[in-house]
Formats: sequence, C-alpha cells, structure tokens
Amino acid sequence: MTRRAKLVAAWGAVALWAAFIFLMSAHTGSDLDDGSGLVAQIKRWLSALAAPVFGPDTDVVSVAAHFSEYVVLGALLFVALWQTRPDARWALLVAAAIGLASLYGASDEFHQLFVPGRLCDPADWLTDTLGAALGVGASALVVRGR
Repeated sequence: MTRRAKLVAAWGAVALWAAFIFLMSAHTGSDLDDGSGLVAQIKRWLSALAAPVFGPDTDVVSVAAHFSEYVVLGALLFVALWQTRPDARWALLVAAAIGLASLYGASDEFHQLFVPGRLCDPADWLTDTLGAALGVGASALVVRGR
C-alpha cells in the first residue's frame, strides 16, 4: 500500500467514525427504551445490572457508549497523525490526538444542545476525553511496538 493510500485510509477511518458519533448523538437513549429489538433488550439488561451499583437514575449505558466511541476515535486519530507525520515526536502525536478527540467531544456536546431530549453535559465531555486518552495510549503502544 502506498503512503498516500495509507493516509487516505487512516483519515477516511477517522471521518467515518466521527460521522458515526455524530449520528449516534442525534438520538436519545430513550429512543431504545420502548423498543423490542436486540439493542433495546441489551440496553435494558445492562441498565438492570448497573442500577444496584450506580443507582437507578444513572445511565451507565450512555457513559459506556461515550467512553467506547472515543476510545476508538482516539486510536484512529493517533494512527492518522502518525501516518501523516511519522517523524514527529511521540509526545506531540499523543497530545495532538487527545486534543483533537477532546475538541470533537466538546463539539459533540454542543451538537446535543440542538437534539430534543439531549443536553450538553461536561461529564460526558470528560468521559469522551478519558476514553480518547486510553485509545491514543493503546494505539501508541501498539504502533511503537512494531
């Protein structure tokens, strides 16, 4: 695969994943509460498991979704930045990937202000940033180990 193809693939994956996050943010968790599909059943099961530990009002499924989405985004951003600047210092690549993912998380929370039933929650943004940091760290270790 040529360097150009690797760049296009890496940034294409970032763009697709960012679009997925945007689409997921356009829905509320309550969209699934009345559903009978597999995803709705899994959400109810996870909520029932989490309620005794975190309380009945905590939407642990939402927290897990935010964290997981941004683990992937962080990993994809690190790889794309590394493909773009393979000669850059690792600390710079790590900081840039976490910063970009966190910025996208902030824009995602802003987007949710305009979605009925959603709100801008700084705790979600923090969860996004922590998830991105884990994804960046894991992908940096894998890439460096090559």
